[in-house]
Amino acid sequence: MEENKELEKPHKRRVRYKGTHPRKFEEKYKELQPEKYKDTIEKVIRKGSTPAGMHISICVQEILDFLQIQPGQKGLDCTLGYGGHTRRMLECLQGEGHIYGLDVDPIEIVKTTDRLRKAGYGEDILTIIQQNFRNIDLVAEEHGLFDFVLADLGVSSMQIDNPERGFSYKVEGPLDLRLNPDKGISAAERLRELTRDEIEGMLRENADEPYAEQIAKEIMRTFRQGEQIDTTGQLKEVIERALVFLPDDKEKKDIIKKTCQRTFQALRIDVNSEFEVLEEFLEKLPHILAPGGRVAILTFHSGEDRLVKKIWKRQQKEGLWSEVAKNVIRPSKEECHRNGRARSTKMRWAIK
Repeated sequence: MEENKELEKPHKRRVRYKGTHPRKFEEKYKELQPEKYKDTIEKVIRKGSTPAGMHISICVQEILDFLQIQPGQKGLDCTLGYGGHTRRMLECLQGEGHIYGLDVDPIEIVKTTDRLRKAGYGEDILTIIQQNFRNIDLVAEEHGLFDFVLADLGVSSMQIDNPERGFSYKVEGPLDLRLNPDKGISAAERLRELTRDEIEGMLRENADEPYAEQIAKEIMRTFRQGEQIDTTGQLKEVIERALVFLPDDKEKKDIIKKTCQRTFQALRIDVNSEFEVLEEFLEKLPHILAPGGRVAILTFHSGEDRLVKKIWKRQQKEGLWSEVAKNVIRPSKEECHRNGRARSTKMRWAIK
């Protein structure tokens, strides 16, 4: 009997969903398993929030209406992410044709591949490649020209929500911000490399930050005092100190929030060379499309949209596009209500 007791393994209880509003990302197990806890997911979405570890695709119908995907065509999703757009485009193929999905994130691409394979999309109709979309020319060299292309720029909700990735000032985590944490240097390391003028320029150029001078000054003062800025919380504290001169009123809290959003955005763009990557992608894009091919791009801040508009305008004059969108397409009010992260979205399109 004694021996049997020793052999028995203690029962390990699962992590419980603590209350109605769990604070830790890893405690939100219902939201992290959307296929298993559909009722919980639907409830969170009805409130206008994005469930933890999940991404709600934006402008899906607008994209499908423009791309006019037909069975038998070949498409490219340059930013696979959670796989929501890809899944809807696959449905349009009705089992005939092929879609190639690219993503630079080694963490999320594994989860999304598993999710789409379980949904019934095998290698016969869907090929997933870990690749930066700046290298679409290499993809086209191997797989041929595409009938339709989609690029959903920026970061996905599951990247933002995961504190280990360091994309959000709202939760404490390492100040990383890399889309591919296996390459390059973290945001914390990048800040230590830059001069005060470079930090100020980065904040202005990448996020139109009105308090760029004050933030750059406070970052340098923090380093001079021997303090580190290694976590999201530490950077947020620096921003709060930089804005200490603002009057203590109702507006201050909102100003700090928006300044944090812009600062993290500017740093993320810098760490991942997002403008350089986007420019390289846009220059190669017309050459990977079949005649009559269509492309839709979703942007999430003015810098991205300006770059797309500027390059497409020039390329159309050069005869690389037969038609380019004159105006942006915005998500509907209903969609913005359901998904707050859709509010800043702009969609542009072009036809080869």
